Amino acid sequence: MLKTVWGEKLDSGNVLQEYPRPQMVRDSYLNLNGYWDYAITTDETVPDVWQGQILVPFSPESVLSGVERTLHKEETLWYHRALSLPDGFLPEGGHLLLHFGAVDQEAMILLNGKEMGSHIGGYNAFAIDLTDGWQPGENLLIVKVKDETDAGSRSRGKQKTQRGGIWYTPQSGIWQTVWLEAVPSLYIHGLQMLPHIDTGELELTVEADASSNAECTMTLCGETHTLRVNTPTMLPVKDVPLWSPMHPHLESFTVELGSDKVESYFAMRSFGVGKDINGIPRLLLNGKPYFHNGLLDQGYWPDGLYTAPSDEALIFDIQQMKDLGFNMLRKHIKVEPMRWYYHCDRIGMLVWQDMPSGGSQYKFPIISVPLVSGIHLKDKHYRWFAREDEVQRDAYYEELEEMILQLRNVPSIAMWVPFNEGWGQFDAANACALISELDPTRPIDHASGWHDQGIGQLKSLHVYFRPYRFKPDKKGRAVVLSEFGGYNLRVDGHCFNEIDFGYKKLKDQEELWAAYESLYREQILPAIPKGLAATVYTQVSDVEDELNGLFTYDRAILKLPADKLRALNDDLTKH
Repeated sequence: MLKTVWGEKLDSGNVLQEYPRPQMVRDSYLNLNGYWDYAITTDETVPDVWQGQILVPFSPESVLSGVERTLHKEETLWYHRALSLPDGFLPEGGHLLLHFGAVDQEAMILLNGKEMGSHIGGYNAFAIDLTDGWQPGENLLIVKVKDETDAGSRSRGKQKTQRGGIWYTPQSGIWQTVWLEAVPSLYIHGLQMLPHIDTGELELTVEADASSNAECTMTLCGETHTLRVNTPTMLPVKDVPLWSPMHPHLESFTVELGSDKVESYFAMRSFGVGKDINGIPRLLLNGKPYFHNGLLDQGYWPDGLYTAPSDEALIFDIQQMKDLGFNMLRKHIKVEPMRWYYHCDRIGMLVWQDMPSGGSQYKFPIISVPLVSGIHLKDKHYRWFAREDEVQRDAYYEELEEMILQLRNVPSIAMWVPFNEGWGQFDAANACALISELDPTRPIDHASGWHDQGIGQLKSLHVYFRPYRFKPDKKGRAVVLSEFGGYNLRVDGHCFNEIDFGYKKLKDQEELWAAYESLYREQILPAIPKGLAATVYTQVSDVEDELNGLFTYDRAILKLPADKLRALNDDLTKH
């Protein structure tokens, strides 16, 4: 079984212990990663006997979990462990919050036999208040999980029960960090941060109980400000440098509400679409044209599936791509742990954030034929796009809203991508309206690849099987090449299996570099002065059958010469 170097040296007693939420840091923190009891049953009765131990937060399908067992739609996955608190951890009259970075797909939490709460959706963080069920001494925590994967209509990304090609091994259950924190009766629920670079101000809202109008204090740049909770407040930050990939400045601050205190950070930057001095529509960073030179980033690991084996592994992908001269990653059909976004913020890597795709069984002509034919369909035809179920269409909006609210403070996110290649696409204009209501500060790629509805500020193209030649958009939108390339090279000893999937097969590293350089110098570089605003090459690393990564799946081998790749990327970003 293929493993990464981080998976090989994994210490099961010290798994992903880093604080999981860098923009909302408290001293109160009890990490629950590690071994839990587990069972997989065919009914929904709490089991009397546990089948073994699973290493949380790795899904049971992964090697690192120690289980390596697929959860089927008719089965129930159970987690179990005993909990006790250190002396003084829970303040008198306070709340005990149980946090999950993500659980795929439906989770119910029981404490000492009492149901405490539930969550549906496999990609977004949630918290359950355990206070009412907590008892002195030892407590018994159970997490019940159901996951339909592609047998249902909810968001599932690139997971498929019958994996293969561009569809990957499904995973289920807890796949991000689990932790406890204790807060006082009146506490900070969240923060909303909106930088205004034109006026040199930060618009900050400290969220607390909806009925509260209490005052809190915020310390920033050595000065303390008094704010009222649940009310937007404009704060002067004129001396804070602007954030960019070349200068990723993050500004720290603290907020105190009574005895509750959180540490956070923000960045001063803006994103948009506008015209350059020649009247050509471009992507803007801090009000100026900025070319996004990026890669498709699937976020899969051979040993952890959705879960990187360590924080160092998360950093590796980002830092390597930055060192090679790229300035953007398109996080493809997945939501990462918040620490991944923090590393993008501090390293200086732009992020295009996809919404994980869903819907029922996709229809091949809808999701594939447009690649060759160029035909774009109206996405109001729910049956064509596998979105017949009204309840699940509503669920898409719920999950989309959760994702935007969770990620909108992230400085490095430069683009929202609600739909990809017609995979469960529907009413894209409505999705864009919801995103813009929640976050009016970022551009939206409403239909990445095809089934363009003629809306928004971007024309988004995927080009794999023919040469790319730039054409300006008839509607005057900025043009982005949001997927292309996919050249593949097999590196024996570093592959998932014997299957070799990709869009153009090369025999060795020299041939791969020659094809890659030719692609960029003959097709991409000439298009940039004409108006090409961004590129997303497929992809950061191999993923299972796909052997079209710059790195092998285990991240052990870089297939292209680093020095030549950096020089080529320098030529791209000079424009």
